[in-house]
Amino acid sequence: MDEFHLREIDLDITSGEYFVILGPTGGGKTVLLETIAGLHRLRQGRILLDGEEITAAPPERRGVGFVYQDYALFPHLNVAQNIGFGLKLRGEERTVIQQRVDEMARLLSIDHLLHRRPGTLSGGEQQRAALARALIVEPRLLLLDEPLSALDPSTREGLQRELARLQRKLGTTTLHVTHDFEEAVALGDRVAILDEGRIVQVGSPEDVFRKPASEFVARFVGVRNVFRGDLCPGGDGYKLLVLDGAQIAVVTELTGRVHASIRPEDIFIFQEPLRSSVRNSFRGRIVEITDRGMLVYVTVRVPSEFTCVITRRSLEEMALRKGLEINIAFKASAVHIF
Repeated sequence: MDEFHLREIDLDITSGEYFVILGPTGGGKTVLLETIAGLHRLRQGRILLDGEEITAAPPERRGVGFVYQDYALFPHLNVAQNIGFGLKLRGEERTVIQQRVDEMARLLSIDHLLHRRPGTLSGGEQQRAALARALIVEPRLLLLDEPLSALDPSTREGLQRELARLQRKLGTTTLHVTHDFEEAVALGDRVAILDEGRIVQVGSPEDVFRKPASEFVARFVGVRNVFRGDLCPGGDGYKLLVLDGAQIAVVTELTGRVHASIRPEDIFIFQEPLRSSVRNSFRGRIVEITDRGMLVYVTVRVPSEFTCVITRRSLEEMALRKGLEINIAFKASAVHIF
């Protein structure tokens, strides 16, 4: 970790909430979890869990479960022994441990794997075993460190659904870190964006997705259209954002020099000029087409560049290609000013 520090971390997570910390690699997500778990000393500030201060408590006394990206299962123990390890440390009776292990294994659909060693399991099976080991001790807080990032897409999607199901069934307060915004949207009740050890935005996935608080957040969550320009008076309750070669009608109380973001799915593309009340309509030339399978990103220069997203079918029906002149349009309300 060297000189890395967490700064200005102020989080209040509700009991039973599924809270996601989202940020780039190296942004401090794992350090934050390990600090909450008691693996790093806190130089200043406090950590409270259910109203109880645990800042100085040893890791084993915090009531926290931790699941790492690489599972961290004991290779010399079978799955049943791994799952029951925490209960054994507590001194629970063997019959109690066996009963709880069986229950947790059934809950996570790995009861047929209890005799196996971790090295013989798939990534998804190992992650389920790691989850079972963390949950069997009934933690007050479950910490998940990139739990899906090492899995193939199909397994990742299945385990993502499993995490959502477990949350609904058990109601365990969960803090999940990831760099994948789609994962955060699918699972999180709320999302916090962490950059260089600092929380830069907290809100519902929809709020963060639609109303990023900074250029960094906008670009990190996949907004391809981020601009900087000056606001000037418009008319009919609108203001005009002056960009390079374009004036955009926007709705905002802000003034002066600002950032603006427009999500690609909010920009419409047409072969003929649009006859409607939409405030922002431009004609430009296609400069880039990026194929993403079922979806295609089309960048149009007007001369400012705007990227929209369409289906492959629309691409084929409109016969879009680089160099083609085309029309784009978007609502004033689709422009987020910050």
